[in-house]
Amino acid sequence: MAVEAAGAGVDLTPTSPLPPGPLLAIAADGIELDAAAAAGGRIAQIRCDGVDQLLAWGAHGATAAIAWGCYPMVPWCGRIRDGRFAFAGERHQLPVNLGPHAIHGVGFLMPWQVTGQGERHVELELALPRDHRWPFGGVARQRFELGNRQLRLSLSVTADGHAMPASIGWHPWFLKPERLEFTPDAMYPRDAEGIALLPPGPVRPGPWDDCFVNRRDVLLHRAGQRLRVSSACSDWVVYDGTVAATCVEPQTAPPDAFNLQPDAMLRPGETLAAHCVLRWE
Repeated sequence: MAVEAAGAGVDLTPTSPLPPGPLLAIAADGIELDAAAAAGGRIAQIRCDGVDQLLAWGAHGATAAIAWGCYPMVPWCGRIRDGRFAFAGERHQLPVNLGPHAIHGVGFLMPWQVTGQGERHVELELALPRDHRWPFGGVARQRFELGNRQLRLSLSVTADGHAMPASIGWHPWFLKPERLEFTPDAMYPRDAEGIALLPPGPVRPGPWDDCFVNRRDVLLHRAGQRLRVSSACSDWVVYDGTVAATCVEPQTAPPDAFNLQPDAMLRPGETLAAHCVLRWE
């Protein structure tokens, strides 16, 4: 089933308004999820025992594509410095769309195709562009699955006829927790433009808009509930600079990975996959 977004075909930017459009609802064991395939393949809302978990579209003025729900970052995470990187001996320039940088990939700005749906799961797919937005093409896939008081998120990107760089992850806008349990191993320093640098070093106190090396579950306490976020990803961004929400973002590489890790690549037919589990305890 194809899903058309309002304004499909228009080059949206991260700060453009992007309403949810039609929602696909799944539920199990007290957890409900509304998927917004047309709005960048994102999760519009998750509810646990009737309690909202995510910053919804329009709440606290959050209407920009970058600012609500839980969306996939594909085929890159965070900022690419000045939108520029070298790959396979060629220089590439991505459109800059947040200040002087290119941010969070293209998937969260495009409508995704619904390829499967049941009472407890939704599957989505996106043919990545091969144009000025992203010169390599490829195919991204997602699955949201509920069961046993948890939500399992799966995200992947596959190179088709061309080798390509890639990093993937999730950007959830969790409603502001009363307490965050987060004990990372290290923290990437940032330069004056807010771009991550190597090597990771000591963890500085927040507030944060930073990437960390993290190998432990993250716990969010809010409204009498405890949410455990687990992933094998070792790079996590935490952004807690707003009063309404905190972002906890597992991802396969740090921001600006195409410049920090220039040798990483997917060969034609290869897939990069990641998983994340949200469990209510």
